[in-house]
Amino acid sequence: MATAVQKITLSSARDIPFNKLVLSQSNVRRVKAGVSIEELAESITRHGLIQSLHVRPVLDGDGHETGMFEVPAGGRRYRALELLVKQKRLARNAPVPCVIGDAHSDILIDEVSLVENMERAPLHPLDQFRAFQAMRDKGMTEEAIAAAFFVSVTVVKQRLRLTSVSPALLEIYADDGMTLEQLAAPPSPIPRVSSRSPRPGWSTPSAAPSSRPASRPTRPTIGRP
Repeated sequence: MATAVQKITLSSARDIPFNKLVLSQSNVRRVKAGVSIEELAESITRHGLIQSLHVRPVLDGDGHETGMFEVPAGGRRYRALELLVKQKRLARNAPVPCVIGDAHSDILIDEVSLVENMERAPLHPLDQFRAFQAMRDKGMTEEAIAAAFFVSVTVVKQRLRLTSVSPALLEIYADDGMTLEQLAAPPSPIPRVSSRSPRPGWSTPSAAPSSRPASRPTRPTIGRP
């Protein structure tokens, strides 16, 4: 008899006013890394909030919901929104897209924060190159691409330089068969063969015989009796 597969239920999502959100003390991220909060705030201004916050209802001493929500996953996005509020570029009660977890869940809120950060995979440089190439083909300059994604123009130029690389090598790089440094390295120059040096596979000729005739041995002088 086949075992019934237990189906999961995803958390609901809805907009919550920003002033009803508080940063959870269980958020595992403490060390600054990656794009700064200021740069993230500018990205939200330009692109909007692409990824929702994960929140849980805050309970009072009796286990009742208080109407506030804590943010265990998405702390950097929360701080960026907070900065925009302080700069008066975002209203305090602006609706924020949130995924709402179960306040009575057996899963620790610390675990939710940790898994949200650990499961995030950085973009592969080859995917970044293809995205930069598509944007340049649609009219964006290298400077505009760099400004939009908070990278230097040098990084954009390095990625776009991969357009000259063989597609076969790009596939090897995608499969981790070579490093980015090897892929971007200029080809080694072909060594020039000196006209005075023997070519590979040729034997070195022996020294040519001297054109001077060999000296004859001196006949001994026979004295008279």
